[in-house]
Amino acid sequence: MPTAPHPQSTDELFHALRENHQLPYGRTRTVTAEELVDAAERFAEPVPLIHALLELQEAYTYGSDPRKSPVVFARLLTLFDEQPDAFDERLRAQLFWRFKWVANALRALPEIPLASLRQWLTEMRDRYEKEGLGLQPYYGQAYQLAVHVGEDPTLAYELWAGRRRTPHSDCEACEICERALYRVAVGDDERALEVWAPVLAGKESCQEEPARSVSYALLPLLRTGHADRARELHLAGYRACRRNPSMAGEVGRHLEFCALTGNEARGLELLAENRNLFDEVDSPLDQLDFLTGVEVLLRRVEGLGHGGLPVAGYAGRAWTVAGLCAEVRGRGDGLAARFDTRNGTSAQSGRRTVRLDRAPLLDALELALRTRGLDELASGDAAGVAGARGAGVAASASRAASALPEKLPELIRRAREFYEEGHPDARACWARLRDLVAARDYAHPEDPAVGPYVRLCADLLSDEAYRAAERGDYASAVDLHEEAAGLYEDAGAPDDVVLARACALLAAAEAAEAAGEDGEDEAEVKAAGLADAHAAVVRLQEEASGLAPYVEGRLLRLRASALGVRLQTSGDQAHAAVVFAEADLLQEFATRHGLTTQVSGAMLLRAGTYALSGDLPAAVAEIDALRDRLASDGPAWHLPRALGLRGRLQLGLRDAAAAHADLAEGLRLAAAWPADAVDTSRLHADLAQTCLHLGRPDEALTHLTRSADVDLRDGKRVDAFCTYSNAAQLCLDLGRIEDSIALLDSLLGEPDVIGGELDDRLVAQLRLLRARALHAGDDLKAATAEFVALAAESAGWDDDPGSHAMIAAETAMILAEAGEFDRAGEVAGRALAAHALSPRYELISNCLRELARLRAQQQGPDGLAAALAHLDEAGRVADAARAAGFQPVGRSLETALAYEHGRVHAYVGAYEDALAALEKALALLGEPGAEEGGAGEWAECVRLSGAVEGIYLERPAPALVRLDAAVARLTALGHLEECDPLASLAAQLRDEG
Repeated sequence: MPTAPHPQSTDELFHALRENHQLPYGRTRTVTAEELVDAAERFAEPVPLIHALLELQEAYTYGSDPRKSPVVFARLLTLFDEQPDAFDERLRAQLFWRFKWVANALRALPEIPLASLRQWLTEMRDRYEKEGLGLQPYYGQAYQLAVHVGEDPTLAYELWAGRRRTPHSDCEACEICERALYRVAVGDDERALEVWAPVLAGKESCQEEPARSVSYALLPLLRTGHADRARELHLAGYRACRRNPSMAGEVGRHLEFCALTGNEARGLELLAENRNLFDEVDSPLDQLDFLTGVEVLLRRVEGLGHGGLPVAGYAGRAWTVAGLCAEVRGRGDGLAARFDTRNGTSAQSGRRTVRLDRAPLLDALELALRTRGLDELASGDAAGVAGARGAGVAASASRAASALPEKLPELIRRAREFYEEGHPDARACWARLRDLVAARDYAHPEDPAVGPYVRLCADLLSDEAYRAAERGDYASAVDLHEEAAGLYEDAGAPDDVVLARACALLAAAEAAEAAGEDGEDEAEVKAAGLADAHAAVVRLQEEASGLAPYVEGRLLRLRASALGVRLQTSGDQAHAAVVFAEADLLQEFATRHGLTTQVSGAMLLRAGTYALSGDLPAAVAEIDALRDRLASDGPAWHLPRALGLRGRLQLGLRDAAAAHADLAEGLRLAAAWPADAVDTSRLHADLAQTCLHLGRPDEALTHLTRSADVDLRDGKRVDAFCTYSNAAQLCLDLGRIEDSIALLDSLLGEPDVIGGELDDRLVAQLRLLRARALHAGDDLKAATAEFVALAAESAGWDDDPGSHAMIAAETAMILAEAGEFDRAGEVAGRALAAHALSPRYELISNCLRELARLRAQQQGPDGLAAALAHLDEAGRVADAARAAGFQPVGRSLETALAYEHGRVHAYVGAYEDALAALEKALALLGEPGAEEGGAGEWAECVRLSGAVEGIYLERPAPALVRLDAAVARLTALGHLEECDPLASLAAQLRDEG
């Protein structure tokens, strides 16, 4: 089936060839190139056909299809022999350049005899000599064949490397890689890395570089002690080659790197991301390279005892690590044997054996912020939502498993004792019981102390309801509590019926938050629901009689909690008094009955209420009293929460050091308990915030990712993804761009994200952040594609036009940066339309001014009219903002507009207009003061004014007066950093004067 309409003229053909050339390599581009060759043949003109064949050969070469590339080149060579005049200088250069492509393609095919390879090189040498071309490219191919076959490459290397480069030589980056690999082969890693330096630093690059060099340099970097550099290059290099069939070997070496650095779980994640390579790589040599890297990884995973893990492999069946490893081993050995048979040596099998037998180079190297071990994959964490929801319980269960009673009646009694006490290990007991009850051979004990089977089922439902509420799934919690209440009633357990129904009431109030009528304030709806829930629980308690003390205590705690959450939701200080009253009632009752857990809960509630009321010192005093009580009377598992609250209070009192001490101690103590019981995630999150206040962003990043990891294991996926998003943004702020991209790629590759199960707006936020990171990493093409896709999707967000305005505005600026001004204008128009529905004055003004600047910068005078049109629109936005009383965060929109007029006119050479606009901007800014913030903008405006006046208008004297006065003022105000560029410009003007 044709992929595009057939061109009806040579002009249409060349246009189609140009469009196809812009596509990424792969099936679509290759099929289109084949169709365009068919179309070119119908024109009976050699030049269009030559161009179409060149495009097709490139598609085959970089689409990893070496068998077809030589066939296409043979047609080109025949055309050249028959009609040499049809090849102009550029086409002739391309033709002779591609002799090397054919040599590479033939070398990659074990069915091509060695004699044919040598014959092709002879043909290449003869053709080059006939054309008067230098033979360095020929000797380069001869050297590569010697290496491939396993001959001593010394002489071949000298014949190549000792010759001067020619216009037909491989690019500098590719030759650097070959020279470095020669050094690696002789065991000189240090010298190899010196040779590689320009490529690894990005100073030399091409279609395949630096990704190819990076993949080969990873292990030499580890062997020479440069693990951090290896980590950095792995993140950047892998992104450049992932899922690319023509770079399957590079992907294989990244998998090998993961296996040899203790990152086997990450290796399996990357393998899953590249599962297409099992079926899309047609080059046998690339297949061998890829499969060997895969086998290194799988052998390592299997050797660590995880051969049964599911893993991505060849399409058509499910694979385990052990099964895929055996399959890959057979295929890899077969390919190596075929090459060795063709070459008459054992070189390929020998190299493969060296890679497979290489021992790990590091026990552990943290490659990504989001690290997972094989044990986590084995527990099902990677399987999506269901696996993640069970992981928190599994973690609790594994901690307490050795202490759990073996006998079923005792286990049931222990679970209920722990539950009544509020002990964290109740979760482990319930988890074990849930597994036992689910077994087909389960038999309930005939023990009056245990009670009937229906009561145990109710207990398990109650535990599940509590976990649902902790995840924020209040609707499910309501249903589960109600179902449990019914079973408790059947079991003749009236106390538990009351407690379950009270819990259902509170969960229903939480669930009602999102169910209010249109136009109702969500906070008011929730606050009213909580008040109603409180009243209903009070009635339940009053109507019940003979309740056990622990049930009375729980009900009092629910009442107090309902009012505490109402205060937190409404912010109405009039609600504080009743919270204190309920907390006092709870504390008095719990103290009288020896309910230490509820005493602690009451004191925590009082401290929190003081904090919500703005009395932080009183809150600290309350929490200090609680801390002392917990140290003497317990329960010990409340200490981490108490210290966590104290840390937050200290942060509110602006004592970040004290906050850090409390939170760190809380985290240390939390390690003794299940993470969900002591809110380990919150401790990490609060420590992250504290570290930012202390100027320790790298430590903050660590705590953010650990907080997200805990939430993910506990099934709180939305919370986890939000925290990961914050971590990715912090990475971006710190300039750790590849870390940010790697983290986001990992999140976006999660099964529930791919399957559309996660909230689409949260996923869009992650994609938007990734697009920004790609842009910050200078990957403009990938960033543009993501921004454009997001802008198209967000256009359908009728309930959130403001977000669409933001995304569309950013997209327009990215398109303009790429020189696509027509598309940028269209998208900016959509941003303006969304802005009309949900104003984003500053954002839209920034977008329009940036479009104007880029027009003028890239198009010069030809772009002035369009640039001024953008600025006129920005002026109307500023007028509307002023009329609406909008106050921007920084400088006024009018000031920013005047400054941009100055820059735009300077770009197009209208220097008098530029200077007038800049002086207007300075007048709007006003003189700077001693405070931080405005001095930098004022100094930059002065600098640009001085440059326009002194350099372009050639009036250095007044420019120097302006600059010197500004330096003097800024110095007097203490803004020394802002003085430097002004002083530097003044010195330049004096030197040139």
